[in-house]
Amino acid sequence: MNAQFAALHAQREREWPPEQLQRNIAQRETLVRKYDPARHVRPGDTVAPFELVEPDGTILTRDALLENGPAVLVFFRYSGCPACNLALPYYDRQLWPALKANGVRLVAISPQVPERLDIGKRHDLGFTVASDRDNALGRRLGITFEPEDKPAVKPGDNWIGAATGTGTWELPQPAVLLLDRHANVLFVDVSPDWLQRTEADTILSRLALQSIAA
Repeated sequence: MNAQFAALHAQREREWPPEQLQRNIAQRETLVRKYDPARHVRPGDTVAPFELVEPDGTILTRDALLENGPAVLVFFRYSGCPACNLALPYYDRQLWPALKANGVRLVAISPQVPERLDIGKRHDLGFTVASDRDNALGRRLGITFEPEDKPAVKPGDNWIGAATGTGTWELPQPAVLLLDRHANVLFVDVSPDWLQRTEADTILSRLALQSIAA
């Protein structure tokens, strides 16, 4: 997957205006520099009950998600994010088949309001996509952020808060959590640089090490 992100960045180097490219790079570098793993959930923690909302309005609770076994949570930014449109189809091809065969749920989570969360339908994803309204779960897990250089916006502007429907700049950093059936965190990987994300092989290796699908 990260090879695809490298190709995306190379394309931007060719096509984007220099100031736009440098602003994007600077934002990601700032997030990497400020990243502190002590601020977010860690292996051994237990995730308290939560609710997510699927695009059709179905409520997905923590206990329903884990009712029949463990689950992998993949946090992404929003449906229009170019990197997310590479990452989720990649997980659908390279991760989801193995998880499904082992009885492990996979849910991709964004703060985008359910009615705008169309990335699953667009790519015909086989796993669940759900909304974390107002970043409630992401904030509790300690994985959300807001950019330092927030430009002024006006009603009708095309900005992050309008895209997500939250009306704020807050987004989750791309992250992967592996939960056992008791909601204990067995693995967590947070990517402060949104053009670097957890490879499927890494997740599957952690799954094998924990033997949680048995």
